[in-house]
Amino acid sequence: MSAPTLSPPLNAIPADIRNAQDYAALAPHFLPPSHLAYISGGSGYGHSVAANATAFGQWAITPRLLRDVGHGHTRITLAGEAYAHPLFLAPVGFHKLAHANGELDSARAADATDTCMIASTQSTFPLEEAVAQQRWFQLYLLPRRDDTLHLLRRAEAAGYRAIVLMLDAPIQVVNRRAQAAQFQMPAGCVNVNLRGYDTTPRFAGNGPGESRFFQGAMRGAPSWDDIRWIMRETKLPVWVKGVLHPDDAVALRDAGVSGIAVSNHGGRSLDGAPSGLDVLPAVRAAVGADFPLMYDGGILSGSDAFKALALGANAVAIGRLQLYALSVAGALGVAHMLKLLREELEICMAMAGCATVGEINGGALLRQTRRDAA
Repeated sequence: MSAPTLSPPLNAIPADIRNAQDYAALAPHFLPPSHLAYISGGSGYGHSVAANATAFGQWAITPRLLRDVGHGHTRITLAGEAYAHPLFLAPVGFHKLAHANGELDSARAADATDTCMIASTQSTFPLEEAVAQQRWFQLYLLPRRDDTLHLLRRAEAAGYRAIVLMLDAPIQVVNRRAQAAQFQMPAGCVNVNLRGYDTTPRFAGNGPGESRFFQGAMRGAPSWDDIRWIMRETKLPVWVKGVLHPDDAVALRDAGVSGIAVSNHGGRSLDGAPSGLDVLPAVRAAVGADFPLMYDGGILSGSDAFKALALGANAVAIGRLQLYALSVAGALGVAHMLKLLREELEICMAMAGCATVGEINGGALLRQTRRDAA
């Protein structure tokens, strides 16, 4: 089958878009094949990407009758801040791969839909320019602490309301799908936030008989001391993204982080890691009912968001879908996608008898058998 004919980004919403997930189906007509492979692919053979895609199908939402939801709304409070809904834009790098306006358009869409955007360190526009009104900053720890601190101070000065530490990808595993498509980062797609910083790994070389992973890459991996240092250096809430084990979640909670994001890095870290959705109930049970949790991984619909909220998340973050929508229609596409997601979530809430996000819980779901889910 031949590849789809590429179309330029639209300045109107496509007539055949009916659901948020439709943007994923339409994106191949707007993204070069190698860009699509990079964005949609994961590490290794993509087992964890596939796990994210199938995890939601294991759950059904049970409708309820005669529930009064006339006073319903999607408002939440998270880490002391009020939000109109629990849908966040996840930190995704290199938005220019999808659209020339990149993160600028994503921020405009966030503002138009009362959405909090978690800006990525790996942005193609400076963190001071690509800013949404509601904004968090995803921070990678750089090899030199002085550089990390400078980046943190820039985020604070630009009005970001929380810091999200990325801890789950100390080793970069090859994206075989992107490799097969011969993907190369375009010349104009540059991580501008890191200009002027030393990004050379702290331990690039290995001695005789040493592993380039154990004694190499992992020497520069984030440590507990790094986390404690960041929390000392900022008054902003500090979240940790990439948690998949309940024991890690408890240890981070006890260390004083403000919240955690249950995520397998969109399947772009350890290939074969479980979907965050599969471990979310155990993490919630471990940290208790009141500790803030976000879910990130594979959400394509409002029903997906509902299921993650029912299994223990307080909010959910939308990753690849924002780039798909961005590729189709820029800021308008991302805003429309978020509008559809919110409406789909509201439909699920109303039909399941949940007037508020706080009323969504595991009792609204039914685990399906393998035959039912097929």
